[in-house]
Amino acid sequence: MKKNVIMIVNPVSGGMDKSEFIHQAANFAAKENLNFVLYETCADNDTAKIKALYKKFIPERIIVAGGDGTIKLVAEALESEEFILGILPAGSANGLATDLGLPKTIDESLSIAFRNDFLEIDMIVVNGKKSLHLSDLGLNATLIKNYEEGSMHGRWHYALQAFKTLINTDVDFSATITTNSEVTEYQARMIVIANSKKYGTGVVINPNGIMNDGKFEIIILKNLDFMVFGKIITGNMPLESDDISIISTDKATIKTNFPVSFQMDGEYYGAEAEFNISIAPKKLKVAVP
Repeated sequence: MKKNVIMIVNPVSGGMDKSEFIHQAANFAAKENLNFVLYETCADNDTAKIKALYKKFIPERIIVAGGDGTIKLVAEALESEEFILGILPAGSANGLATDLGLPKTIDESLSIAFRNDFLEIDMIVVNGKKSLHLSDLGLNATLIKNYEEGSMHGRWHYALQAFKTLINTDVDFSATITTNSEVTEYQARMIVIANSKKYGTGVVINPNGIMNDGKFEIIILKNLDFMVFGKIITGNMPLESDDISIISTDKATIKTNFPVSFQMDGEYYGAEAEFNISIAPKKLKVAVP
């Protein structure tokens, strides 16, 4: 009896056609003598439909063609199930794939997604919501909000929104950060809650990031001018500044002096003034090179 593999595709992620991903994955599955099951997300009860598909086919492996948001959708829908996740990077934000060192070509990605060893990675829980990769509050989250609300998309419009966001968001905020044994106060423009090292641009925001060490890092960026912010979003930031502090912990609370914009894995979640953060260790098995 053939083993099953489910492919979950986000047809709109990254603004690219996914037909080639589907075609090549189906061919690869056939060569591996696997029964290939395709599901395309539609934003209408996807979680329940993915759960039902899993119960029906009980696959050992699930292949995702999409970005961080699609990976997160599958991870949350099936968090209590046993499977290995194979990633075909195909989103506007491929931060997790970048951090795991996954190749960008379909051919190279397929053999890893279907065959390779896996890494059992942690997830971060922020106010009850789960993050696989990077969340932040402050300037970058405001940029994501402005970009999502804009009518135009693409790299140049993202850069334009970054400029507008920095010019129009000149207020820093106070943050009281409580970890297991310490309370510290900061003035910040942006605070990153990181399970890993890099943004999707390739910039290393958290040099201490290890995705399966049972800890996360809080990176406080105290001063953020246009040059530094530009380096963050383009992937050229050297982390040598006195304006950056890093806290490594498995549990924390962040309280701000007013509600601050918040994003998680590239998706804007509104403004909050309190963030309760904890680690959920070894929650997802991901195929890696």
